[in-house]
Amino acid sequence: MTSATVPVVELTQARVTRGGRILLDVPALAVRRGEILVVIGPNGAGKSTLLRVLGLLEEPAGGGVRFQGERVARGDALAVRRRMASAFQEPLLADTTVADNVAMGLRFRGVPAAEAAPRVTRWLERLGVGALAHRQARTLSGGEAQRVALARALVLEPEILLLDEPFSALDQPSREALIEDLGAILRVDRVTTVLVTHDRGEALALGDRVGVMMDGRLLQLDSAAQVFRAPVSEAVARFVGVETILDCRVAEFDGEISVLEVGGRRLEVAQPAVPGESVRLCLRPEDVTLLAAEPHLRGSSARNHLAGRVLRIVPSGPHLRVSVECGFVLAALVTHRSAESLRLGEGVPVIAQFKATSPHLLRPALGREAAAASLDTARRAGV
Repeated sequence: MTSATVPVVELTQARVTRGGRILLDVPALAVRRGEILVVIGPNGAGKSTLLRVLGLLEEPAGGGVRFQGERVARGDALAVRRRMASAFQEPLLADTTVADNVAMGLRFRGVPAAEAAPRVTRWLERLGVGALAHRQARTLSGGEAQRVALARALVLEPEILLLDEPFSALDQPSREALIEDLGAILRVDRVTTVLVTHDRGEALALGDRVGVMMDGRLLQLDSAAQVFRAPVSEAVARFVGVETILDCRVAEFDGEISVLEVGGRRLEVAQPAVPGESVRLCLRPEDVTLLAAEPHLRGSSARNHLAGRVLRIVPSGPHLRVSVECGFVLAALVTHRSAESLRLGEGVPVIAQFKATSPHLLRPALGREAAAASLDTARRAGV
C-alpha cells in the first residue's frame, strides 16, 4: 500500500465486554483517508464504545488498533491521541473567552502564541463565529457553543476527527445549518472523520460510507446510498427508514422484472428473483405516491398502481405519514399541501403507486449471509 491508501485507523478483532455482555465485536474496520464514515444505530448499540476504541480511550480485550499503518502499543496511545481530535454532544467549554477555548489545545501542544492566534481566527471565521472571539463562552447559545467546540477540534488540524452525536442537543434550525457548514468544511479540507449518531438524516447528509451497528456489531458497511436503498436485513431496513416490509411469493421473472404476489395483488419489481421462492419486499415511504382514486388522474410512469383506502394519517415533521390498506398496509410520506389537495382522511379512497425500481428484495433465509457478505466485501477491498 502507498501512504495514500493506508487506512488512517484500522481495527482488527476488536472486542469489548463488560459484566459478561458484549459491547463491541468488530472483526475488521478501516477508516479511509479523507472519508466521512458515519456509524448509525439505536441507543446502546455500541457506537460510543466503537468511537472510544478508535480514539484509543478504551483498549479492546482482543485484537488491536493500527494508526497510519502502525500498530499502536499501549505506551504509545497518548502520543497517537494527540494526533486526533474529538467533539461531543456537550461542547464542554471552559469559563473563558471563545478565542481562549479554541486556542486551548494548541497551548497544550506547545504551539507558540504568534502561530496559534491566526489559526484560531481562521477557524472561528470558517465556523461562522468569528465575531464572538472575545465573548465569554458561557454566554453562547447551544449552536454557537457547538461551533466553537468544533473550531477547537479542527484548529488542531487532526489526522482524524471523532464526533460523538455533536448535533443531537441542538434545535432544528441550528442543527441543519451546522451540518451543512461542517459538511462543506470536511469535504473541502478532506478531513478524515468518524461520526456516530442515531440520526438517519445526519448519515445521509454527511456520510461517504455508512455503517449500521446493533448489539455491538456492524451489520452493514457500505456507501450511504447502498445502505439506505439496499439494506441487507430486516433489522437494518427498519432502522434506515423502510416502513413497508411484505412477505411475497415470486410468480414470474422475465429477465428484467419480477412479478410478486401478496395480499391478492401482483407487484412488479425490477430485481431478479426465482419463481416460487419467498421474498420480502422493502419499500420506503417516500417512494410511494398517492393520487386521487379517479382513474383519469393517473399520469405517472410508475408500474405499480394499487387502489386502496386511507387507514390513518400521522404528522411526521414537515410531512404526513399515511397508511393505506390495499390488500396489505402500505406506508406513504406526503406533504401537507398534497394531503390538502387530495382531501386525505380516514377512509378516503386513493391510488398508491410506486416504480418497479423502488423496492428492494430480501431473501429471509439469506439475510445473515447477505450481511456477512457486505462486511466481507468491505474487508477484501481494504476498507
